[in-house]
Amino acid sequence: MPSIPANSDLPTAVDAPAGAGLLDALQHQVAVFARRAEQTRLGGVGQARNSMDRAAYLLLNRLDLEGPMGVKALAGGMGIDSSTVTRQVAPLVDSGLVKRTSHPEDGRAVVLALSPRGLARLEEVRSSRRELMARVTEGWSEDERESFTVLLTRFNLSLSELMAAVAEAGPAS
Repeated sequence: MPSIPANSDLPTAVDAPAGAGLLDALQHQVAVFARRAEQTRLGGVGQARNSMDRAAYLLLNRLDLEGPMGVKALAGGMGIDSSTVTRQVAPLVDSGLVKRTSHPEDGRAVVLALSPRGLARLEEVRSSRRELMARVTEGWSEDERESFTVLLTRFNLSLSELMAAVAEAGPAS
């Protein structure tokens, strides 16, 4: 098991409860990560720091990567309900970061698309967050960065699949 260097300047984040097993240590580290992520909002550095909330970033990012789509498709792809997407996208439309357009094949349907202003803003935030990730992992090798990214991606996918299965199963009786 790799060792984690001690750093007296940091709060003790590597300590799990006494006598904890590996899964206890993992859940503890996930909780610490969630707290740190919320504290910093992983917003980046410089002028763009903390200037875009998580929901907006994820919505804009999905529209950039996958192109224009309807609310239902956007919600499905993000694993949230349509009413949540509608509520989260409204300020993005109001601020001109997202535009509503007619569906290319069915003019009656509306799709959401990233506006040029939205793309520029997204790139600014991505750049700031990229700089934050560079600073946080400054002492890491490329292999360590890649391994962490692969494992975090796998963790997020597993968590997403579990939450979808739990939601599909419905409330326990």
